[in-house]
Amino acid sequence: MRHISVLSALLMGVSIISACTEKSGEETVERAFQDVNVIDDANLNDVMLTVGDPNEAATYFQRIVTEQPQNLEYNRGLSQSLIRAKRNDEGAAAWRRTVALPDATNDDRVELADALIRSGDWAAAEKTLTAIPPTHETFKRYRLEAIVADSKQQWKKADSFYEIAVGLTTEPAPVLNNWGYSKLTRGDYKDAERLFNSAVTQDSTLFTAKNNLVLARGAQRNYNLPVVPMDQSERAQLLHTMALSAIKQGDVETGKGLLREAIDTHPQHFEAAARSLAALEA
Repeated sequence: MRHISVLSALLMGVSIISACTEKSGEETVERAFQDVNVIDDANLNDVMLTVGDPNEAATYFQRIVTEQPQNLEYNRGLSQSLIRAKRNDEGAAAWRRTVALPDATNDDRVELADALIRSGDWAAAEKTLTAIPPTHETFKRYRLEAIVADSKQQWKKADSFYEIAVGLTTEPAPVLNNWGYSKLTRGDYKDAERLFNSAVTQDSTLFTAKNNLVLARGAQRNYNLPVVPMDQSERAQLLHTMALSAIKQGDVETGKGLLREAIDTHPQHFEAAARSLAALEA
């Protein structure tokens, strides 16, 4: 009888060990699948934020945020997607919800300020930037500070922020272009020309900076195209810009000559230049 009891105890022990082993194995497998899902989600998030259609990405993140409203990464993804889709008011609202989450960072607050500027809420953007500690020194923060200072015509402050921003990035061309445009609106054409030249030197593909450079030169009645890299189509467009600048300054005959040159230069029919010339000659 004692042998039967011992045997029963042994069998029960084996069953318990087997059950524990099976449970442990199932938990391990489940954890492994959870890890894979996390990796897959992260990869999918990256794809949606970069190559996906921004409206589709916004729909994707909105669905997940509805299910997991406290998930910081998904809220960031939704906010970024809405801004990429140029749904700026919705994007600003989404960033407000994102920065309200416990683990939100100062980078998130900078993104909120960016979204507020895009949606036209300059006062809220300034307030958001002011609340960020001065120790948070990033390119985007100072670029936005410069833009806000520009909007208030606080020129010295804007120049200081632009200068700091340029020093904090390896790709300064866009911010140099912004800074140059700020100088252009102030009537400081010489300095604007210098900044646009620097922008084109940093990025020879930045056509906006080339066009602004022509405007700065035209404002000084310098109607010679700058020596910068340009293809035939770009050259024609820059000649058109220069022509309009000359006409605005009252140098109509010079403008007509530049329009004719633009029409002759363009590899295809240059409708805008032809229309401008026809209007002047009529």
